[in-house]
Amino acid sequence: MAGLIDKDAELARLQKEIDKTSKELQRIQGKLSNDSFVAKAPAEVVEKERSKCDDLQLAVNKLEEQKKNSY
Repeated sequence: MAGLIDKDAELARLQKEIDKTSKELQRIQGKLSNDSFVAKAPAEVVEKERSKCDDLQLAVNKLEEQKKNSY
């Protein structure tokens, strides 16, 4: 099975996914670091964004681990 997978293509795919997920993570972290957003937004919206931030961080970590193990 290992010979059937193009390693370079897989690494490129993983990097593209890492970049996309990291960009979204940075966007949400920016929102959450904005005191005005946190103060004015309803508590459930802030909590939803925090949850999304945690999920994206886990996804980035998982993708980085997959990339590391692909070498």
